[in-house]
Amino acid sequence: MKLSQFKFKLPEELIAQRPAHFRDEARLMVVHKDTGDIEHKLFKDLVDYFGEGDAIVLNDTKVFPARLVGHKEKTNAAIEVFLLRELKPEILLWDVLVDPARKIRIGNKLFFGEDESLVAEVIDNTTSRGRTLRFIYEGTHEEFKEELFAHGITPIPSYIKRDADEDDAERYQTIYAGSEGAVVGPAAGFHFSRELLKRLDLKDCVFPTLTLHNSRVMYSEIDVDDLTKYKMGSERMIVSEECCNEVNHAKKEGFQICAVGASTMKALETCVSTDGFIKPYDGWTGKFIFPEYEFDVATSMITGFHMPFTPMLMNAAAFGGYDYVMNAYKVAIKEKYGFGEYGDAMLII
Repeated sequence: MKLSQFKFKLPEELIAQRPAHFRDEARLMVVHKDTGDIEHKLFKDLVDYFGEGDAIVLNDTKVFPARLVGHKEKTNAAIEVFLLRELKPEILLWDVLVDPARKIRIGNKLFFGEDESLVAEVIDNTTSRGRTLRFIYEGTHEEFKEELFAHGITPIPSYIKRDADEDDAERYQTIYAGSEGAVVGPAAGFHFSRELLKRLDLKDCVFPTLTLHNSRVMYSEIDVDDLTKYKMGSERMIVSEECCNEVNHAKKEGFQICAVGASTMKALETCVSTDGFIKPYDGWTGKFIFPEYEFDVATSMITGFHMPFTPMLMNAAAFGGYDYVMNAYKVAIKEKYGFGEYGDAMLII
């Protein structure tokens, strides 16, 4: 499979700049992977497709306010810092991206806030834009995190052509988020409301929960046309024994297993064993899923409408069938579905 096969023309006006007013009233395209048939629904109609014993697998990662705007010592030049992950909490060490990178060298100090209450020193270069920062802060680690995130901005994607606001702090997050660590939102789960989860619960669905901290690797440019030669970066994931028990029970009993999002699908396929059942996992995954991939766990998938050339699109095409999914994208453009992380949803079943 070639990268060039995931090119399509996306009208800019279809890239959603805001989420649906109510989470569960986003549009839902249902794609039947055995026939390619398409239905047009609302997300809250999900209750019509699941029932007793079906497992809807959720990723409970929580997005933190990863974007900071500060200035450099002496020159006062404005610098954007994008927090990637905490490396060593005991010495306040973070892996970050900086922009403009050419101005940031080892030894530079960066200041954040009008009162410059937060200070960081550059101690290493990691990539062309990557740096390691050591924050300088007097206080507990908990107090530091509170101060750091108080200066942070919700990391909405760059194709949303506006500044993040207070609404994004709530909506660029699932309602079941609990494990802090993501810098990219698990967007397929954004559409679940408490009311919808309750309705599914009343139908005796179960909700196994795992954690995969969505990172920017899903937006990294793929620089080879032959996808078999692409090496994806790694993301942190945890799958508990409880999650495994619920998923494996659904599989044994022949119930549906629905992966909510590409991250959940990747986690399930990372921790599956040779017998087709999943086992507890605590580590990293660099699994890259694209057609023709043989899936072992999920029987259905909730995803969104993604940008051209992205691993999320490839993941969906692998699960739903390349021809069926790419045709669904043509239909979505014709019917003016919303694309991107604040866009509409697709159920592949």
